[in-house]
Amino acid sequence: MANNLTPAQRVALARHQDRPGTADFIAALFTDFFEQRGDRLCADDGSILGGIALFHGQPVTVIGHRKGRTLEEHLAYHFGMPSPEGYRKAQRLMEQAEKFGRPIITFIDTPGAYPGLEAEARGQGEAIARTLALSSALTVPVISVVTGEGGSGGALALGVGNKVLMLENAVYSVLSPEGFAAILWKDASRSDEACDVMKLTAADLMELGVVDAIIPEPTGGAHTDLAAVCRTLDAVLVHELAALNKQSGQALATGRYKKFRLMGSKALRKERP
Repeated sequence: MANNLTPAQRVALARHQDRPGTADFIAALFTDFFEQRGDRLCADDGSILGGIALFHGQPVTVIGHRKGRTLEEHLAYHFGMPSPEGYRKAQRLMEQAEKFGRPIITFIDTPGAYPGLEAEARGQGEAIARTLALSSALTVPVISVVTGEGGSGGALALGVGNKVLMLENAVYSVLSPEGFAAILWKDASRSDEACDVMKLTAADLMELGVVDAIIPEPTGGAHTDLAAVCRTLDAVLVHELAALNKQSGQALATGRYKKFRLMGSKALRKERP
């Protein structure tokens, strides 16, 4: 792992234009992916990509944020910031996975939920809260992977996992460094300074007990050698999923609840093997 990068440099890598997204990880790690669209209430939100796939022959449900590559995709997907329809689509996929006993693997990469007026009018806060409540009570294994930016409740909605993994140069925080600096110092230009105090890097969050494992990246970031990152991530997912598959549904739900109640505390860190 590269230990000589500053938090601000890791933020820059997490936001890199070429950083692999959910679609890239789905193509590399899964087979027979079948995308499912729409929330069955209002519309389809392309900033959430999800469906059914096979992971080493086991049926799983995959859900993740999608930023897009081109300007047209960025605009269509709100730069990876979901609207209520996206979170309700995620809920539909989670409920389906629960019904058929499929493990859920989520990929997190969003600056946060879409803050537009129309999103608020259609129940953005309620959609996130209901997604959190639903994922908290699931009796199937849930593994969450922070691959790029993990911003606020928009990220946490897909982050309530039995195991939370994080790529080495990903970041995970309550808000953006720019927002933090604007609130604390009334000066968004001090975002690099904010990165230093926010404890948003993978190493910081591992120490706090927020994440369970760090996936190493090559020098220069995950986009420089996606195949190598996926080989490591694949091995970790196989190991973690095998262990979770041995647990009962009640144990999975109880363990997930306990994990998030203790998150950040010394008690959780003491429980690490």
